[in-house]
Amino acid sequence: MGETQSKPAEDVKPESPFLDKAWREINWSGDKYTDLQFVNDYNPQTEGQQLRILLHGLSGAGKSSFINSVHSVLKGRISALALVDGIAHSSFTKQYTTYKIEKGNPNTFYPFVLNDMIGMKNANDRVHVKDIKRALRGHVKDGYTFNPVYKLSKEDPYYNESPTINNKVHILVCVIDASTDDLCGENVAATLRDIRLEASELGIPQVAVFTKIDEAFPEIKQDIRNIYKSKKLKAKMQKFSVNVGIPMNCIFAVQNYHSEMHLHNDIDTLILSTLRRIIAFGDDFLNKQNMC
Repeated sequence: MGETQSKPAEDVKPESPFLDKAWREINWSGDKYTDLQFVNDYNPQTEGQQLRILLHGLSGAGKSSFINSVHSVLKGRISALALVDGIAHSSFTKQYTTYKIEKGNPNTFYPFVLNDMIGMKNANDRVHVKDIKRALRGHVKDGYTFNPVYKLSKEDPYYNESPTINNKVHILVCVIDASTDDLCGENVAATLRDIRLEASELGIPQVAVFTKIDEAFPEIKQDIRNIYKSKKLKAKMQKFSVNVGIPMNCIFAVQNYHSEMHLHNDIDTLILSTLRRIIAFGDDFLNKQNMC
């Protein structure tokens, strides 16, 4: 009796990295100009006020690069407003720094500022958390050098005892490195949630911005327009939303400028879309403060 020959295994097609349909719509040909117009036209309701945007997150997440990317798009050329270090997971920012962006003529600025600060080294960086909480309330003066051992004391010359509405933070932006394997471990999530709850008690809205999406997801590196078709990116965002508490409609993704020599329309589109929503959420809070 002859041996029974096994059938050759059928070729198994790898699972597609794409969703059948993008879960967030982007008009790649028109949104850039609509959002740029919104940013250019933005003015707080009260004359003389400025919207303060505070960026925070783990070291090396891309906070300074995001500031440079926003500056590049609004200036129409690649620029380096904030200093950035090329070493991964390293925080080059040491001081509390306010960045203004010139609008057209010299000494004329957009009515919003971006604040950069040192990144958290780990989930147990309690000094860092306390400094963020003081910054939210407007108690940290520009130029303060963060101390890894001691929080800002009331006796420090960089402590602002009587902050004005312009000194206070109006929207908190958590910057997340999407290429990190353990995006938001239990301890890190608890720390970020602690910061989020402090902001919530003050009524400050919060958003999250995922960076380095081109490094994290080959399908996006291939074509950035695949961003909201990527199954893995959506899954990471959903996990972060559940662990930290920021809703999905307040979580965005961008590709920062880091090696490019020239601006790219699709990169600009994502940056401006994110910036527009940050400004809109922050302005809602600013208007509530003025009514109090």
